[in-house]
Amino acid sequence: MAQGMAGDGSSSQASSGVVRSLARHHQAVLGFLLGFFVTVMLYTTVSGLFRSTNSIVVMQSRPGEHTEQSALTAAPLVSSTPNSSTQAVHDIENGQKHEVTKTMEKERIEEKNLVDGTDMNNKTGNVQVHSKLKEELIRQELDQDDDGNNGNNVTRGAARKPICDLSDPRYDICEISGDARAIGANRTVLYVPPPDERGPDGQEWAIRDQSRKDLGYIDKVNVKTLSTAESLGAPECTSRHTVPAVVFAMNGLTSNPWHDFSDVLIPLFITTRAYDGEIQFLITDLRSWFVDKYRLILTNLSRYDIVDFNKDANVRCYPHIIVGLRSHADLGIDPARTPQNYTMVDFRMYIRDVFSLPPEGQGIPYEEANKKKGNGGIDDSMEKQRPRLMLISRAENRKFVNLPEISAAVEAAGFEVLVMEPLRDMRLEEFSRVVDSCDVLMGAHGAALTSFFFLRTNAVVLQVVPWGLEREAMSYFGVHAKDMMLLDIEYTITVEESTLYEKYGKDHVAVSDLELLRKQGWQLLRQYLWEEQDIRLNVTRFSPTLHQLLRTLSEWRR
Repeated sequence: MAQGMAGDGSSSQASSGVVRSLARHHQAVLGFLLGFFVTVMLYTTVSGLFRSTNSIVVMQSRPGEHTEQSALTAAPLVSSTPNSSTQAVHDIENGQKHEVTKTMEKERIEEKNLVDGTDMNNKTGNVQVHSKLKEELIRQELDQDDDGNNGNNVTRGAARKPICDLSDPRYDICEISGDARAIGANRTVLYVPPPDERGPDGQEWAIRDQSRKDLGYIDKVNVKTLSTAESLGAPECTSRHTVPAVVFAMNGLTSNPWHDFSDVLIPLFITTRAYDGEIQFLITDLRSWFVDKYRLILTNLSRYDIVDFNKDANVRCYPHIIVGLRSHADLGIDPARTPQNYTMVDFRMYIRDVFSLPPEGQGIPYEEANKKKGNGGIDDSMEKQRPRLMLISRAENRKFVNLPEISAAVEAAGFEVLVMEPLRDMRLEEFSRVVDSCDVLMGAHGAALTSFFFLRTNAVVLQVVPWGLEREAMSYFGVHAKDMMLLDIEYTITVEESTLYEKYGKDHVAVSDLELLRKQGWQLLRQYLWEEQDIRLNVTRFSPTLHQLLRTLSEWRR
């Protein structure tokens, strides 16, 4: 019995050990499985975080290639990294941020070294390329700021060119830069805008391409900015040019020398002189006589063939076209409104240069001859040469009816007299040299006095002023003579020296009341004072003016 109980006890103890062993094994398995599961979950979370932070690092530029654009791109991604609910993830995230920050700081230091030239391992070319890239990115950023913040910026697609200025009381003008196409057959100039400037509607102007826009009989030139649809169907270029062009009219009040210069030549000088000949003339209503007479001026202002625009069947394409001529005043220049502050002195000197007249340092012929005589030259025994006076003879209105008597009085006063009648077909090359040789240019108020452009500095313009034209004499010639450093002397006739007195008597309005005549309008004023009036100069009254002039010239020669 005792042995049976002992055997049962041993068996029970053995069974209990097996159970405990199996329990421990089961716990181990469960522990392993739980540990494995936790490990997998932690690995998955950490791996996801590493993938996220790795993607941020990839966005950073490599050392030496960092630009402000890459920093701007990376920053929002860094700030938008997902948050984790576990402390471990926070620690890892903070660690990665620290590494990214260190990387960016390192790149900034390397960039500074590149720009400052302290990194001797980088070539100068890399520094230049890097700097250019940086400047371009900054410029783009500023442009973007302007687009967003500047309320005055031009809306894309809006037509911005050409700019036609119709505000001046004297002239209209258009300037086109870009794809400009001139079509002479229909007196049209087109502007084809680049694609980003085109709009659904074009703009169009019609202007008189001369310096006097109030002359109604000058045909207009059409200037047009093409719309998007019109640009696609723009006429093809038949010729392409690398220099600018100017379109202008040669008609108007031309054939009168004063208007030739005032309305065409001076405005053309103002508009084109700054191009130094690198511009082509497209002339509407071309006048062959004008081209022949002023060829030296025209070919100096432009080195290219003149185009008769009315007869031109081509589509000429230029990088820049001006339509019209700028004009400041009658026969005048405002230096403040010219590209290089040209003055009337500049224009006179320009004309002298174009016509190859002697430089001003070289004396007038009679002065040179007198110097030789005064220095004991071969002609020292001869009488000194007298100053030369050109007496302009007019064939029609405002002419001197006693011209021989006037010529004799001038000669008696001590001048060498040269009587000239400028004609429209006169060769200016020869005539300019004759004017250059004179000390005095004398004539009745009229277009022929425009010859004063050929005079030298300090030469004299002696203007005989007809009855009632004192204002016009000063404004048309007197002011400009002074502006060109010429001496302006005016002899104003009395009413008795006007043929109006002989023709109509002392009680006629044109003789007795000039103010009343002016109030009756331009037509009557022109009829009497410009067209019907001639001059019978009182040489006795005129002689003191001549003697005073002679004394003035003598003082200059001392």
